[in-house]
Amino acid sequence: MIASAAATEAKADTKPDTPTLRHLLDEADDFLKHARDSGDERVDALRRRFADQVRELHGQIEQLEDDARYKARAAARRADRAVHDHPYGALGAAAAVGLVIGFLAGRRT
Repeated sequence: MIASAAATEAKADTKPDTPTLRHLLDEADDFLKHARDSGDERVDALRRRFADQVRELHGQIEQLEDDARYKARAAARRADRAVHDHPYGALGAAAAVGLVIGFLAGRRT
């Protein structure tokens, strides 16, 4: 539940017109797929080097996503364990947060 809320919040923070790193890499892949050999060795070497860097970045992004997913699941498991170990403390903390949010929301109107 905590992980899905964090994922939803992360998606809400990104603007739809803002390109993400993954989107930029996908665009670079499309560019490389449609790029033709120019006949100039320097340009072809540059295109190959760029393709290698894009592939390396894809691998790094996959690793970062895997690490973030693992950390989010571990945090959710720790929170779940804490709630099961101390249910009344968790209930009190949730009530306190609700009261603070209610107080702040009531103050705005």
